[in-house]
Amino acid sequence: MKSLRPVAVLGGSRIPFCRQNTAYADVGNLGLSIRALGATVEKFDLQGEVLGEVIMGAVIKHSSDWNLAREAVLSSGLSPLTPAITLQRACGTSLDALVAIGNKIATGQIEAGIGGGSDTTSDVPIVYSDKLRRILLNANAAKTTMDKLKTFTKFRLSALKPSFPGVAEPRTGKSMGQHCEEMARQWGITREAQDALAVSSHKKLAAAYERGFFDDLVVPFRGVKRDNILRPDSSIEKLATLKPAFDKTSGKGTLTAGNSTPLTDGASACLLASEEWARAHNIEPLCYLRDAQSAAVDFVGGEGLLMAPTIAVPEMLARNGLTLQDFDFYEIHEAFAAQVLCTLKAWEDETYCKTRLGLPAALGAIDPAKMNPNGSSLATGHPFAATGARIIATAAKELAQRGSGRCLVSICTAGGMGVVAILER
Repeated sequence: MKSLRPVAVLGGSRIPFCRQNTAYADVGNLGLSIRALGATVEKFDLQGEVLGEVIMGAVIKHSSDWNLAREAVLSSGLSPLTPAITLQRACGTSLDALVAIGNKIATGQIEAGIGGGSDTTSDVPIVYSDKLRRILLNANAAKTTMDKLKTFTKFRLSALKPSFPGVAEPRTGKSMGQHCEEMARQWGITREAQDALAVSSHKKLAAAYERGFFDDLVVPFRGVKRDNILRPDSSIEKLATLKPAFDKTSGKGTLTAGNSTPLTDGASACLLASEEWARAHNIEPLCYLRDAQSAAVDFVGGEGLLMAPTIAVPEMLARNGLTLQDFDFYEIHEAFAAQVLCTLKAWEDETYCKTRLGLPAALGAIDPAKMNPNGSSLATGHPFAATGARIIATAAKELAQRGSGRCLVSICTAGGMGVVAILER
């Protein structure tokens, strides 16, 4: 077997992320995906180019979105000869997409590809009852008009009650926020610490916009130029006035709308390639995707729903002969401030690291100043399938500006899973 080739991260584009039912309320996943993918094509002059693969996905989507990536390609400016795959792993979707692209490049199957994702909670599929669906399916299958009419004799008005998609875990019936409340209690994460992390994320993101960091990463869409969730004037005092969002009755709830990511619409895409392809296209690699790892936890059995990155990271570190401190900065997805703080505390906990991770000692602490230097999901928002590509493109540019370094990327996902990666320059 041939030796693996380096996987170059060349850069990416995204549209501003927007709170649900605002600027993108009538766009849909395909429109969001086309804009982000098309912007990446324009950025790297790929019009008419045949890429080895495009992999994109969405978490909450209509049944008509089954071919989402391919349809986006056909409207992106790329050659229609470019194949595409649609995939989904909740919040890790576009990082998984990029890992899959990277693996194909590393093994020589393709020379270049784009990974990304989109999500909208403004345009959600509304599903009607099983009874009504059965009536309609039977009517459609009936051969005569009379037989079609007969199927409707079983119709009752109650069958019209719709079912809306939710973010609750099917196995527990609890929302991600409710699960995270349990994690916060288990690890002793305070409301004050969560609010402080949220404020820091907004301040960092606002500062990055002001110094022009996102000028070539974020493309205007629907008249929006910046993430409309961003609150540059956010403060601990303002966040302290908010009521708990998920535990509203016990008096012990700590997760609020201010220290949790809001439902968000948006899309992102990122270009990866072999070094040879990058040279041929006169594109300077920003950094390299060195490795990745996924993991899962038994959240039904009592483990924290969003704790899988605590497992994936040490497995990846061991394979690469690295420690948790061997990184210049860390990009840890902020689904909730509490989830980030639980992850950090677990890595510092000797008992957890020994008993759950099988390590000889605690992984240890990281420097808070090195985490999410340009803000993250609490300030940008979190369109589920778009977050991974947003983080990779952002981290790649940060590494390029520094000139060298190593970044750890960590993303927790619904279903008790996590996806992590290492970027180097």
